[in-house]
Amino acid sequence: MSKSTSKGVTELIRENFELLTPTERRFANTILENFPVSCLGSITTVAESANVSTPTVLRMLKKIGFKGFPDFQTAVRFELEEKISSPITKYNRWSESASDEHVLNKFADATMENLKQSLMQIDPSMFDEVVEILCSEEHTLHIVGGRITRSLADYFFTHMQVARRRVTRVASNSNTWPHYLLNMQKGDVLLAFDVRRYEHNIINLTKLARERGVRIVLFTDQWSSPASKNAKYVFNLRTEVPSPWDSSAVTLFVLEALIAAVQARTWEHTKSRMAELEQLFDETKLFKKFNS
Repeated sequence: MSKSTSKGVTELIRENFELLTPTERRFANTILENFPVSCLGSITTVAESANVSTPTVLRMLKKIGFKGFPDFQTAVRFELEEKISSPITKYNRWSESASDEHVLNKFADATMENLKQSLMQIDPSMFDEVVEILCSEEHTLHIVGGRITRSLADYFFTHMQVARRRVTRVASNSNTWPHYLLNMQKGDVLLAFDVRRYEHNIINLTKLARERGVRIVLFTDQWSSPASKNAKYVFNLRTEVPSPWDSSAVTLFVLEALIAAVQARTWEHTKSRMAELEQLFDETKLFKKFNS
């Protein structure tokens, strides 16, 4: 493989999409809409599924960094292995390739590279549009996380509760989700998290919410959860670090940027809510106060 070794297939397509011709974009969109199934089979089969010629396929693949179709399918297979790898498998792979460098340095390097690559993938206009819908209290904002990402959902929910009204934290117990769906209305926003070892419940919830006219904002990884097909806005953020677990550092960075942007946009309203909240803290004596 060529430069594809450090980036996923879908990531390379999005990064180079503007360089493609209309016909090449048709093939690219076919891959993005049904990855990885759209990449399986011979080059003829893959071309026919997108209604393009095999020379179009080869030209597009070279533009995004592959030497040819075999190189492309090798990358697809590798990406599939990455998606389904368990924490134990990941640890074995990292430990075999570990250097004598201190883990703090390795983590810092990996995190900074993740941040750099992720920022290159975020469309500022999409970010601004998400900020806009998060600021509006006209519709309810629902927030849900998965087995690991529920802590991110809690963090974002706590901050958004201060900035605006009509915010709901969807409980982690998926058995109760039909009750939350019952209250979701057309135009509402569901902000969801789903990273690899993608969760069937999150995928199904986003599908059902979309069918009710809810706008989905999805935070996922560079490989992209199947829930992305249900989302209007998708943040593909890099998560790999030298650890058996994926990193949430970049996701937290983007969440905090969203929080800052929302509070800046709605500051007069948010300030008054903060002042009232501080008064409630004083009345309930939640925080210790030190005499000067």
